Amino acid sequence: MSISDVSEEGRRIPVAGLVTALLFLVVCLSWGTTWLGIKIAVESVPPLTAAGLRFLIAFPLFLLFAAARRAPIFFPRRHRAFFVFVALGYFSVPYYLLNYGEQYVASGLTALLFSTMPVFILIFSALFLKERIFLSQIAGIAVGFGSLFMIIKSQGLHLDYSELLGAVAVLAAAVMHALVYVITKQRGADIGVITFNTLPIGIAGLGLFVTGLLVEHPDLSLVTANSWAALAYLGLAASVGGFIVYFFLLKRLSPIVLSFVFIIFPVFAIVIGTWYEGAVVSLDLVGFTTLLLVGFAITKLPVEKLLGRKT
Repeated sequence: MSISDVSEEGRRIPVAGLVTALLFLVVCLSWGTTWLGIKIAVESVPPLTAAGLRFLIAFPLFLLFAAARRAPIFFPRRHRAFFVFVALGYFSVPYYLLNYGEQYVASGLTALLFSTMPVFILIFSALFLKERIFLSQIAGIAVGFGSLFMIIKSQGLHLDYSELLGAVAVLAAAVMHALVYVITKQRGADIGVITFNTLPIGIAGLGLFVTGLLVEHPDLSLVTANSWAALAYLGLAASVGGFIVYFFLLKRLSPIVLSFVFIIFPVFAIVIGTWYEGAVVSLDLVGFTTLLLVGFAITKLPVEKLLGRKT
């Protein structure tokens, strides 16, 4: 290898690292702005219809992505029941619950509520996969949920039934997503990421939209330009763009590092949401949010396991 080859290789490594860091930031921004997009979408579109339209917008691009990757869109025959589980338990019901919840809960707080999802993954992994939970992770869960309770209390959600119900809906969506992730690891590990997403998104989008037409009776002529723009953003950028970049990063970052997206995106969501909604960020919210994210970060980096690796 010549000196010029060595110098060229040296330049490639920092560039590759910079590209990876920028893409990681793109995912954090994409997922961090999703919550404001949902908030704007449901301002003039009912939640069922909004969730359906989002997926119907995203579905054709997922088909193109699957075709470009030459990935199958149909689940294997032995996974037909699992396909129904994914379409309902990961896409249909949770995204309706998220849209419903954002009618009553601020977008930043919605992101914080949903950021509990990796904690539920940890709990379900212990229940279904018999994975070990470390003492430091239990402490992190306690700190995180204690901080979440204080955030909800400080935001006054305990005073309004509809807001509390909205918060419960978002938490339920996080629980359902976590359950699907764990069951997928247990029973659907052989299903590719593209296959897992493409057809379920299309079926869920159609089902949600038709159900919305029958139940909510939306007048699409009354949908505002802001809501249409938000739906387009959710379908094209947040769903498809975020998915493609996340899929790219899965091959270049460790799962632990990539999982910190769930710790970072709520910060973007709070900043962007408070700016749009004209809300005031109190010191209590900043403090409890910091504690919550630190607590959930501990669940991803158990002290005992890290010390065990060093010894």
